[in-house]
Amino acid sequence: MSQQLQRTLGPLMIWGLGVGYVISGSYFGWNYGLEQGGPWGMLVATLVATVLYVTFVLGYAELSCALPKAGGAFVYARRAFGEKTAFVVGMAQLVEYVLAPPAIAFSIGSYMNTGFGLDVNVVAFCAYLLFTAINMWGTKISAGFELIITIIAVIELMVFGCVCLPAFQWETFSTDALPNGWGGAFLALPFALWFYLAIEGIANIAEEAKDPQRDLPKGFLSAMGTLVVLAMIALFGSVGVAGWRAVLFVNGVDGAQSDSPLPLAIRHVVGAGHPMFKLLTGIGLLGLVASFHGILLAASRALLEMGRCGFLPRKIGRLDEKRGTPMIALALNLFVGLLVLLTGKTGDIILLAIFGALTLYLFSTIALFRLRKMEPDLPRPYKTPGYPLVPALSLVLTIVALASMIWTKPHLFGIYIAIMIFSFVLWIAFKKSDSTAESGISP
Repeated sequence: MSQQLQRTLGPLMIWGLGVGYVISGSYFGWNYGLEQGGPWGMLVATLVATVLYVTFVLGYAELSCALPKAGGAFVYARRAFGEKTAFVVGMAQLVEYVLAPPAIAFSIGSYMNTGFGLDVNVVAFCAYLLFTAINMWGTKISAGFELIITIIAVIELMVFGCVCLPAFQWETFSTDALPNGWGGAFLALPFALWFYLAIEGIANIAEEAKDPQRDLPKGFLSAMGTLVVLAMIALFGSVGVAGWRAVLFVNGVDGAQSDSPLPLAIRHVVGAGHPMFKLLTGIGLLGLVASFHGILLAASRALLEMGRCGFLPRKIGRLDEKRGTPMIALALNLFVGLLVLLTGKTGDIILLAIFGALTLYLFSTIALFRLRKMEPDLPRPYKTPGYPLVPALSLVLTIVALASMIWTKPHLFGIYIAIMIFSFVLWIAFKKSDSTAESGISP
């Protein structure tokens, strides 16, 4: 059978995938930044993150239309910089897409534990197995399922806003507004990025879009607009009902941090015994499921493209003859994800994923500038508005966000760099071995 992915996705499906990849960021993860920035610092950090992502998406959409391949940033870096840089960017993309799902799986378990008393780890493991199987079944079925749960998750966040925003009070929202001064906004920035992390995954399904040149920009921009509204609902609706500590800590004061801030906020409005609490907690799971399921899809496409190009073992780049899905890539992603789940370090996993994302944003934006110069005649059905100022602003803010990450979490940056160096060394060794095998020369 053909080893090309089938073009089955229209603009509505692309919007659903774009929002679905990211929507879990409104449900959890961002609340960790409240400890650093407090509500005002977190608000400033969120506004900075919003500008970063809007400007980045405007440029990234140009690349995805000009080079509509499943590898996304890996493809753009290879075209602009060559193989070595492409591998680095491809690995950064994998760090983001392979590590984000375990963090989301933990949160799914946490929501089920908060609402129904189920074991966190058991739920997380079951989620991995179930949604990997759905992705293996078929792209059209998988994307259709994603669209349905994304729409329900968006509606649920709107309902959350209707329940919590009427109880919002500026005095409550501003309690202990800057626990670390205005510098806390800089410290909170990595967590504010979680509101929008993985929207770039739209580019990884470019090869499956019916009309990528027309539909991808629509998908990027409509998804981004939706996510900005949802981020504001989550931040103001959660913190404004009982203060930031109530949605950061499990006991509302200090100690263990929670992966389920929205249920904690709802509980302060309607009470834990109210049917609305159970209903919103249960439906709220769909936002996490949408991101979890969607990023599994994006991760498999990133692995697939690197396998097809020989940057990973070529078997990873094969499609299943019957289903037309990247079975081996999905199985590899499942194996790594289950190993990461065993660490139990949700916050650290999120930050490692963000290191990968920021590396991707940095090189992709530079690739945009470089390809404009190197290949001015490359067909560009969509061009970045406000070029070069818009991508330049994205580049500056990406560097600021990366500096914030390194400053606040130097040990995790060290782990990230170690992962990248180790992977690069393995790739060089694999490349030499592969070249020797192809030439028929004995080592």
